[in-house]
Amino acid sequence: MKNSILFFILVFSAVSGFAQQKWTLQECIQRALDENIQVRQAQLDIDAAKLDKSDAEGNFLPTLNASASVSKNTGLNFDPTSNLATTTQFLSASGGINTDYNLFDGLRNFKQVQRAKLTALSAQYSFEKLEDDIALNVANGYLQVILNKENLKVLRSQNEVTKKQLQQTNDLVEGGVSPRGDLLEVQAQNASEIQSIVAAENAVQISLISLAQTLLIRDYKNFDIADGDYQIHGEDVLLKSPQEITESAKEERYEVKIAENSLDIAEKDVEIARGARWPTLSAFFGYSTRYSEQDLVNSFQEQLYLNDGISYGLRLNVPILNGFQTRNNVRRSKIAVDRAEISLKQAQLDLESNVYQAYLDAQGALKAYEAAETAVESQELAFSYSQDRYEVGLINAFDFSQSKQRYDNAQIDLNRTKYDYIFKLKVLELYFGVPVNELKF
Repeated sequence: MKNSILFFILVFSAVSGFAQQKWTLQECIQRALDENIQVRQAQLDIDAAKLDKSDAEGNFLPTLNASASVSKNTGLNFDPTSNLATTTQFLSASGGINTDYNLFDGLRNFKQVQRAKLTALSAQYSFEKLEDDIALNVANGYLQVILNKENLKVLRSQNEVTKKQLQQTNDLVEGGVSPRGDLLEVQAQNASEIQSIVAAENAVQISLISLAQTLLIRDYKNFDIADGDYQIHGEDVLLKSPQEITESAKEERYEVKIAENSLDIAEKDVEIARGARWPTLSAFFGYSTRYSEQDLVNSFQEQLYLNDGISYGLRLNVPILNGFQTRNNVRRSKIAVDRAEISLKQAQLDLESNVYQAYLDAQGALKAYEAAETAVESQELAFSYSQDRYEVGLINAFDFSQSKQRYDNAQIDLNRTKYDYIFKLKVLELYFGVPVNELKF
């Protein structure tokens, strides 16, 4: 019984420790990449592309097939060993092996292998782009939780000031120094702040649930993220010009790589379609033998030896007329090339537009953050000044609460602009070619 209780305590402690795990950003990203359904599907696309490549390489191998048959014949039939018609019931058997090897098919086999490699590369690009998108989405959700937690800290901290002010004002009112209206004003301010704290707590929980859903974690109650002081990193990217970032993005971003690869695949399809115009040449070899119980002279082994035969040779197929299928397939493939070229140009234009937009967004976020820092410094001084004046009775409670509220809003706005700037910097760094696993937060 004692051992059982000890075992239960250890198991419960382990489960509780796991339930209270606080997730870091990298752990969240890794969890999303491991559990995301789209990532799994993309991985299956890569596996399927590898099989297509294996099929294309297998076309270079000869085909080899064996066959065998046994039949019971009644009525009028031809004896397979003598080729004579007979009406006697008899048992016969035959077997053989055949091989065929493609010597020339307009180089289509080579083109198919090249196309399969391009398809596998395209699947890999799509997979890596999906990973980047998911990681960025998780980072955005993670930073939103951090922002909501920071706002909650600000509100709770300022409410502590209000509670002290409430006690101080109550003492002044009871002492006849301040009018009762000041106490009512502070009480109203306290009630309003409590409402804001409740709303901020709800915002934290909602953002945590949203992040947990992204990570496919169902234990919302125990899910939480690790606390940390997230600083601004990667500002060097703003020293680059939009043109520099765009050129780097064209080399690094998967949107353009996928479009370029699609164009290569379309051009390879044209080459494959043209290969159908060429003659095909193949070699073949076959071996067969027969047995019949009508042959009463030779044994089973002797019949297999006496009735065997081989065939071998070359087979040439020259395409002459096939209902315009080859010609139309070539034209259809050329149309696909034109489409791919247009898609590539569109991808490059979209990328350039997105880079410029991300660059302007990051610059705007920086200016907003700097302005918020200045506003916090000014409002902090104003609040400190108002607090001193309120304590000596130079201003009333309403004016003091208004100064405090402006300071609270400035701090909340500073948090918002800070994390907005961090996220937009990360987007710009991704465009510049910084791998998602090397982004600093």
